[in-house]
Amino acid sequence: METLETIFYLSVAVWFATEIYYKRILKSDETAEKKDSSTLNTLWIVIMPSVFLGVFISKTTTFKITDQDWIYFSGLIMIITGVFIRWIIIRSLGKYFTVDVSIRQDHKIKQDGIYQILRHPSYSFSLLTFLGLGLYLNNWISLFIVFIPVCIAFRYRIAVEEKALIETFGDDYLNYRKRTKMLIPLIY
Repeated sequence: METLETIFYLSVAVWFATEIYYKRILKSDETAEKKDSSTLNTLWIVIMPSVFLGVFISKTTTFKITDQDWIYFSGLIMIITGVFIRWIIIRSLGKYFTVDVSIRQDHKIKQDGIYQILRHPSYSFSLLTFLGLGLYLNNWISLFIVFIPVCIAFRYRIAVEEKALIETFGDDYLNYRKRTKMLIPLIY
């Protein structure tokens, strides 16, 4: 179990390091039309206290989800998968990925690869990572605190982003939206 805990802490460190890197390096440039409405700040304001409070509660209370070790393995697999697939998605978007909601002059709607079925796969895999963290903490209250507020913050960001995409692409984006799910394939 000690090895698992080491892998967990390394995975979380990599996760936070990549998110800080994205926040510093992948902002839109001055040529992009900014449409963020402070959603990036909102995400960070919600995420940081949610994670720290969730960890604190998991260490100070005992509302275990289960006594079985599968929960730690499942949570860790979700964290690693979420971070890795999100990185692949960000790379696939290339210059069109920014941490702030913005539209470039030559912006296009990406509709290939995973974007054939999901409109916001980067957010899907971010949320998978938070779900994994909540499961790994193995505490019902921590799971709720780590996952639900973050879901609400991402849902707000998605609404802002989709509004910007509809304003920019009109019927093209509305038609794309009809063919795809927002976050979960075949479901939502």
